[in-house]
Amino acid sequence: MGSNFDGDLAVSTTLCHLGRPSGEKVPVNSPIYRASTISFETMAQLEASKADKFKQGELFYGRFGTPDVFAFESAISKLEGVYGTIAVPSGLAACVLPLVAFLKPGDHVLVTDSVYEPARVALDSFIQRNGIEITYYDPRIGSDIRDLLRANTKMIYLESPGSLTFEIQDIPAIARVARQSGILTVCDNTWATAICMKATALGVDIVVQAATKYVIGHSDGMLGLVCAGQEHYTALRAAANWLGYRVSSEDVFLASRGLRTLSLRLREHGQNGIRIAKWLECHPKVKKVIHPALPSHPDHAIWKRDFTGASGLFAFVLNSEDRASAAIFAEALNIFGLGFSWGGFESLVLPGDPTNSRTATRWNERGSLVRISVGLEDPIDLEADLKQALDKIPD
Repeated sequence: MGSNFDGDLAVSTTLCHLGRPSGEKVPVNSPIYRASTISFETMAQLEASKADKFKQGELFYGRFGTPDVFAFESAISKLEGVYGTIAVPSGLAACVLPLVAFLKPGDHVLVTDSVYEPARVALDSFIQRNGIEITYYDPRIGSDIRDLLRANTKMIYLESPGSLTFEIQDIPAIARVARQSGILTVCDNTWATAICMKATALGVDIVVQAATKYVIGHSDGMLGLVCAGQEHYTALRAAANWLGYRVSSEDVFLASRGLRTLSLRLREHGQNGIRIAKWLECHPKVKKVIHPALPSHPDHAIWKRDFTGASGLFAFVLNSEDRASAAIFAEALNIFGLGFSWGGFESLVLPGDPTNSRTATRWNERGSLVRISVGLEDPIDLEADLKQALDKIPD
């Protein structure tokens, strides 16, 4: 069994076995390897390894990976249904890697207007500085994205649902246009993970994800994933080398451990999230709930078609337009924490304002936006905490 495990089994069963050591008398979990230098017996071995340093599982130098990293990457590749995965130091590092690997001066990239804000900063501050043109597009554009293509368009960057405002993109329609034009597609799939949506099955070429969130799942590690087919894998590995990316073996250990319970945790996050979203929809101080799994969401039909489940992250809009009301609410919470990131076992809120981070679309919603990450606490307790905090907002 172990690393050779395969089969047509439930995902929860598969996750318990992927990327584990195989053979007789082996540990159940991959040990942590701390290594920089790899020793070779002969010059021939050294030169052969150097010539093939981007090959999957090739032990060459610590920065290129160690056996525990290779085992984890292999597990993710099987889960995602791709040729290879590259583990990188953070989710933002994963977002940036395909841009560095495949774009050059004079190229043009189309990016969803709802993209993760740190990725947008990297695009505007770093990628654009290198002579690459960027056009942000309406995340609901669908197949009409063909009207934005240029002769020098090389990539379309998607994220579904979008950060903060949770638009669901018509990934198959966009991917179909891209393939017809020979354009590469990249999709950030952190919200759903491969458990709830397989982006490559919908036509995407490269999938990026912040394993910091649901994969690690305990708010104690930083890791990013870049998953791709064989035709793009080596270029991504080469770019990771240019950037000096190297992942911590300790963080990979945490991610490997988190992988075993990912399906179970995500199911609980999703069920709790939908319950809390429905509860918020009925509260008089909440103007609107933005959750793709609710029929009230404008993209619910697309979500239902392309996704097999939901995670615990969504947003809602308070009736009050005074941002101070959002602060009163957030600071009154006892169980929910106030902080960045999400996907851990603990529930979080984060007031936000998409107004100044959009150029292709406008955020016209009147009222204060709050992003909410529903954790693994009992939903009855979470509802009580939300109620007492909402009650503190002045009428």
